[in-house]
Amino acid sequence: MWEVSNMLKLFLTVVLGLCLSFLPAGTLNPTLAALAATSTVGAPQGVVTLNENLFGEIDSYLGSIPKGYYTVMKVDALKALVQRESALLVDVREPAEYAAGHIAGAINIPLRTLTQNIDKIPQNRPAVLYCGSGYRSAMGVMALQMLGYKNVRGFPPSVQGWKAAGEPLERGTA
Repeated sequence: MWEVSNMLKLFLTVVLGLCLSFLPAGTLNPTLAALAATSTVGAPQGVVTLNENLFGEIDSYLGSIPKGYYTVMKVDALKALVQRESALLVDVREPAEYAAGHIAGAINIPLRTLTQNIDKIPQNRPAVLYCGSGYRSAMGVMALQMLGYKNVRGFPPSVQGWKAAGEPLERGTA
């Protein structure tokens, strides 16, 4: 049995709960749904009870991620991926952030609405998520990976890295 802090258990349960709460009925893998159904968070005390199978599945998933596998780390690599493979850029920031400046050609799907807009994210070509600093895009990539997407990556340099490389941003809404 693993010795894991309650904060880590709480984080994993909350992330999984958030991912699951936005899914249309019948979307979730039945095995994952059954595992998740036994996961609870006791709010006042912060006590977390995780089904050991669910914890093992999450641990296995996280342990299987190769270093740098789900990321595009350089601006030139991102541009090449868009050019060569018609990768879809998905800005997961809020609409006002997107309107203030986004990478040309990106669509805006705020992180909190990702599963509600799942039909806008193709599975037959690469999709790259980005945000302001890399945090929200990482959560989005993880959620989509849990939903079976194998073509999704994050761009951790995000808008900050894009601007630092001297690249222009478009302004306006989608």
